[in-house]
Amino acid sequence: MITRRNFLKAGAATGAALAVPALAAPAIAQGAKIKLGYVSPQTGPLAGFSESDAFNIKAFLASDAGKNFEVLVKDSQSNPNRAAEVAKELIVDGEIDLMLVGSTPENTNPVATTCEAEGVPVVSTMAPWQPWFIGQQGNPGDPASWKPFNYAFHYFWGLEDIIATYTSMWKQLATNGKVGGLFPNDADGNAWGDPKNGLKPGLEAAGFSLVDPGRYQNLTDDFTAQINAFKSDGVEIVTGVVIPPDFTTFWNQARQQGLKPKAVTVAKAILFPQSVETLGDAGNNLSSEVWWSASHPFKSSVTGQSSAELAAAFEAETKRPWTQPIGFVHSLFEVAANVMGRVSDPTDADGVAAAIAATDMSTIVGKVVWDGKGVPPFAAKNVCKTPLVGGQWRKKEGGFDLVIVDNSNAPEIPAAGKMEPLS
Repeated sequence: MITRRNFLKAGAATGAALAVPALAAPAIAQGAKIKLGYVSPQTGPLAGFSESDAFNIKAFLASDAGKNFEVLVKDSQSNPNRAAEVAKELIVDGEIDLMLVGSTPENTNPVATTCEAEGVPVVSTMAPWQPWFIGQQGNPGDPASWKPFNYAFHYFWGLEDIIATYTSMWKQLATNGKVGGLFPNDADGNAWGDPKNGLKPGLEAAGFSLVDPGRYQNLTDDFTAQINAFKSDGVEIVTGVVIPPDFTTFWNQARQQGLKPKAVTVAKAILFPQSVETLGDAGNNLSSEVWWSASHPFKSSVTGQSSAELAAAFEAETKRPWTQPIGFVHSLFEVAANVMGRVSDPTDADGVAAAIAATDMSTIVGKVVWDGKGVPPFAAKNVCKTPLVGGQWRKKEGGFDLVIVDNSNAPEIPAAGKMEPLS
């Protein structure tokens, strides 16, 4: 594949007259800093994922590990097309050595796809691995056609982990096992709602049945069709993968229209305390997956902080409660420092990709090692899994606490309570 990076390197090697001949030599040898590109949704409906960006980048650059780096940041505006566009800008104009990206498939996928096409190494996180890996394939519906990536690497959990965590939480309650699914027409929703590769088979294997009323468009203002479907089928559990404003709309309308489930466990929408606080008393005992928390027993390889210390530092500096993305955004820069510390030439894309593949390190979110453990063979080269537990929001004076109520799939992370039904 002829990419811009390969073309520039080849031109420099043959003595061609190029505008940027300095790219032929390693950045460190020139005294230049290693350039990291970072794309995040700083505005739009996914902006909650980027709340800790400034805090984490500042801390990274101030650390000993970060002194040789420059971080170029772009806002995707929560738009996949914009994410791809700014990724290309970072590659072409910013001449980055490594791309970092997180915050749902709408952000990770277009960036990773652009980097793969351009031959630029990229590390991504905060998107379940199935919509990340399968969603980038030329034919997502044909597993025989799926191919591994050369430059794109990802670490997070998968739908199998969500199923195991959610069903373990629900089994703590007395329900009829009927689950209503809220799946938008986007990469996440289509992956979660896929009848073969999504939640349905795993829920059925665990003794639950899925009521799927079909896809809806993000930022819809009417969930009456979904609510009626759930009521008519006797749904006692609601799940899905919903952006924050849509969940607020759904939950307010559900309560108005008399839908009274015993559990509401949704991804994405209620990861953030602000999203729950807007619901007031209606936020109590809503539940979700927990990828990182102040009680996770891991430390940063960059700052040496424990999870509790990192969360406390964020709260002290911003005067806002900690949120789950803090740990994973921090970990992206841990991985970058570790990888670039093991390469002789940070501008050698193939060398950087090989270093990513050989990563074996402990981070603030747990072990990151691309060893294929727990991942199907087709994705084993590119995907590393991190632990997942389940949590429930409990109202307290002045806000909410996220209490871990199920750690059966990651016992190294302590639980602090049991699942309680919605009132």
